[in-house]
Amino acid sequence: MPNGIENTNGQPIRATAAQALERMFAAAADDGLPFRITSGYRSFEKQESLFKGYSERDGVAAAETYSARPGHSEHQTGLAVDLDDGSGFAFKSEFGKTRTGLWLREHCAAYGFLLRYDQGEQPVVGYIYEPWHFRYLGTEITLDMRARGIANYEEYAGAEAAPDYVR
Repeated sequence: MPNGIENTNGQPIRATAAQALERMFAAAADDGLPFRITSGYRSFEKQESLFKGYSERDGVAAAETYSARPGHSEHQTGLAVDLDDGSGFAFKSEFGKTRTGLWLREHCAAYGFLLRYDQGEQPVVGYIYEPWHFRYLGTEITLDMRARGIANYEEYAGAEAAPDYVR
């Protein structure tokens, strides 16, 4: 559990990611831009429940643009976090335009995090723009990605773009 960071759902993340997140939070707070965790680790069952609800509400095809099927969510790795600053834009694209969202975009790589589903990357990453979703990869990877101008992990890892789910 990351120390000193409000965690609205009380969800833990892996220890190495938590330590990096604590450092990133301290730097953001020093700049007057503290954030909170709105989502961390999710079990298969939790992801199953979320995806089912989204699919019932919006249809499966729409749900797949913003939510992973159970077994495919980065949250299930314990290395992904959704962040918010209390500005009223939790889980909304407008979060990316807030001072905190802009700070996170600029500084996340220095702490080993990647803004995972960036604007314009949906054809490659498979999901809509989510300026609140950060994935811990470690600074060696994130700083290399930044230096090389690579925006998504698929390209960095040489993976296929937005693979379809096995049906």
